Amino acid sequence: MNRLTALIAFAVFAGFLAILAFSVPSIDLVLVIVLTLGLAAWDFLTSNGKPKG
Repeated sequence: MNRLTALIAFAVFAGFLAILAFSVPSIDLVLVIVLTLGLAAWDFLTSNGKPKG
């Protein structure tokens, strides 16, 4: 359940950033958005893995 909730939150966050990227198509902004999504995806993959303990 936690993984599903995190996936939905990531999708909403990515959608928000996609709207921002398409509204303001500056290359610098797009690069920052890609970096931000990459870091969020890395956090999603590493923190929602197998349970510890």
